[in-house]
Amino acid sequence: MDIMQAIIIGVVQGLTEFLPVSSSAHLIFIQHFLGVSANLGFDVLLHLGTLVAVVGYFFKDIVEMVKAFFSSIADIFRGRFKEGFREDNYKKLAWMVIIGTIPAGIVGIRFDAEIEALFNSLTVPAFFLIITGLLLYISQKITSNNKYIENTGIKESIIVGISQAIAIIPGLSRSGTTISTGLFLGFNKEFAAKFSFLLSIPAIIGATAVQLKNIGTGLDSNLMAYVIGFLAALISGYLAISIVLKLIKERNLNAFAYYCWIVGAIILIYALFFI
Repeated sequence: MDIMQAIIIGVVQGLTEFLPVSSSAHLIFIQHFLGVSANLGFDVLLHLGTLVAVVGYFFKDIVEMVKAFFSSIADIFRGRFKEGFREDNYKKLAWMVIIGTIPAGIVGIRFDAEIEALFNSLTVPAFFLIITGLLLYISQKITSNNKYIENTGIKESIIVGISQAIAIIPGLSRSGTTISTGLFLGFNKEFAAKFSFLLSIPAIIGATAVQLKNIGTGLDSNLMAYVIGFLAALISGYLAISIVLKLIKERNLNAFAYYCWIVGAIILIYALFFI
């Protein structure tokens, strides 16, 4: 893999990790058409790049959530966990992210081999990319988006967490599926996007941890290209978060739904008739 290929793949990873268009599908597509296969070491660096991007963007929130989490542990011993959970939004948000992460962890561990097999196909991610577009489009029609953190809780976090677990299927955008699910539950649009991004942090950490032992694979001969790919994923990931938050606040995400339909249909036709 040369530097230009690493930049392209890094930018694709960073943008599509947070734009609601499925990073897994786009990485499968781009590697197919570039004729390259990113090794596990490079995958780890790309995940680290997007992790740094989302942590950097929400750093203040994350610090407050960590402090609130340890405070809520103290609340357990003081016998006032429920009161603290209701009174402090950061305590609630911290526990919502933790509990919302559990379904994806279970699915990832239990069905790892089956999910991995789906990455060898172009038709599967193309088909589910079209489904992602449908979810985005329909969710934009929801009008009762008035739930903020104050009006949500464990039940909603579990439902969004289950949607994140389902989005392990390549082609189903993690961010698109979780944002859409939040909107279906009545979340305020900005809160739906913010919760989706915060929920991505443990998911990315988990994916990175699983592959961390392979970080040295193939890095010796391509170190510069891989470092640049990491930076490309970091910068484009940070940009993607700001784009989604701006669009969902000021307009809607319908443009991404149309994009998913068009790209999904093109790749599906290509895979069915030209391979």
